[in-house]
Amino acid sequence: MKKAFVFIALIIFSCEIFAIEKDTLALNFSNQKKHNTTFSSLAFVASASSFVGLNSLWYKDYPRSNFHFFNDSKEWMQMDKCGHAFTSYQLGRNFYNTLLTSDSNRNRNIFLGGATGLIYLTSIEILDGKSAQWGFSKSDMIANTFGYFLFASQEYFLQQQIISLKFSYQKSVFADMRPETFGRNFQQRLLKDYNGQTYWLSAPLSLNRTNTKRFTRWLCISFGYSIDENLFADNNINSVNNFQATREFFFSFDADLKRIEWRRKWMKKIASVINFIKIPSPTIGIRSDGKVKLYPVYF
Repeated sequence: MKKAFVFIALIIFSCEIFAIEKDTLALNFSNQKKHNTTFSSLAFVASASSFVGLNSLWYKDYPRSNFHFFNDSKEWMQMDKCGHAFTSYQLGRNFYNTLLTSDSNRNRNIFLGGATGLIYLTSIEILDGKSAQWGFSKSDMIANTFGYFLFASQEYFLQQQIISLKFSYQKSVFADMRPETFGRNFQQRLLKDYNGQTYWLSAPLSLNRTNTKRFTRWLCISFGYSIDENLFADNNINSVNNFQATREFFFSFDADLKRIEWRRKWMKKIASVINFIKIPSPTIGIRSDGKVKLYPVYF
């Protein structure tokens, strides 16, 4: 449930960019300040509301406890940690891009806007820490911090996102075996079906946005990570039930949709919103058991 709230927050910020993305240089300074003030206020209210709602509607159904820690670093072969890093990265990136204007304080926006995901996810970890059902996860916080650091360090030192965290999903064959764990519909499976999720690190072939051919300007190479036959958080339980939980690594192509020269503004806006999705492409998969498979198209 907590991941559903995080994913909703991600969609809200993405849709906000789609709805109010501005032609930055066309705005005067007064309008820029008004835009940032309005958006920051709305984002704060939305985040606070979701946090309060999560506290009252979800955690109230479980016993409370004194603040404590919980070590889940070995569960699900760290797929949930990939989700934490991805969410932290995307929330920070989206919030920063929305605050950015030609006259804004760029370094401040990197620190404050980029840290939005980290702050939000830390708040949820604190709620976990006071719930007897879970606990404050140090490994979750490491993943959250990595997502923020990946965005902020590139934006500060390189002025662009060379390496992007992306996501893809296709329903696994194990989703129906444990619907209470992996979800009973598409929306739930998108968040819970770890065997069907893949997280990607994607980077363009060329770092130059202008003095290169159009094709190499937006073409990317990607490294992906997923798992297979992992039906239980504890791998020992997987083995007892005759499931061979396996890590999967992928090498593939991708596209940075924001580097493409779109002919229409609405096309550019849509590309900006969906750019966190890995484009289906020919892919080489390597399993931790040594098996190699070539996918004509993998998503």
